Amino acid sequence: MVLKFCPNLNFLFTEGGVGLAERYLLAHRAGFRGVEGPCPSAATVDSVLKAKSETGLEQVLLNLYTEGATGAEQVCAAHPTGIEQFRKNFEYTVKVAKSLKCRKIHVMAGIHFGDDRQKQTEVYLSNLKYAAKLLEAESIVGVIEPINKYAVPGYFLNSFTEAVRLLDAVNSPNLKLMIDVYHLQHIQGNVTNTLHDLKHYIGHFQIAQVPNRHEPNVRGELDYRHIFQEIENVGYSDWVGCEYKPKSDTVSGLGWIKEYGYSL
Repeated sequence: MVLKFCPNLNFLFTEGGVGLAERYLLAHRAGFRGVEGPCPSAATVDSVLKAKSETGLEQVLLNLYTEGATGAEQVCAAHPTGIEQFRKNFEYTVKVAKSLKCRKIHVMAGIHFGDDRQKQTEVYLSNLKYAAKLLEAESIVGVIEPINKYAVPGYFLNSFTEAVRLLDAVNSPNLKLMIDVYHLQHIQGNVTNTLHDLKHYIGHFQIAQVPNRHEPNVRGELDYRHIFQEIENVGYSDWVGCEYKPKSDTVSGLGWIKEYGYSL
């Protein structure tokens, strides 16, 4: 059993409204050796660095830092009018990743705006090419993730076919595909064959049960005992992010790890 599991700190250890640094401590206390999740702001990054140092946790992946838009908008890679802000946000994320010794960044696409999808695709592709050059210079891997319309209505990248097309267009060894099996099942299903078809593109995995995004061993559409074996069968032996909503609380829901023959 070669897979390693890390909690996504946007989803796990959030009980009681604790801050990001406190979630590092809780993850360590539960036995995890790595974490993934949001990029800390300038106001919180020092406390996160301190928590990481105290726990020895590996920072597996950071989401793109988002800032610079009003309301619910976030300036991500496909924002049609936010190219300058995206690049500023991405450069900040890379800086934080280096300080945390993080090897992966999720270059989030963001929401579709307006009617001109072709124009927004051109902006997205341009930003991905820009990001890839910086990722190559810093020896960091960027990942892009298709997200299903039920979880995030209007998310710009909602197709694995389109994700592969963009990766081929950028053609960088430092830009890869993140497969969240929860989103894969919602978008197109056919999980086993898709993992094998896309194995050369994969840079990271995340998991949750479908349809309610709980722990992988709760009742649902997916057989994770089979899926974990298939993830290993395609040659993946790195971290798998636990991006699910605990059915009750984080710690009491961790029994699936031992149930499926893994350990922390």
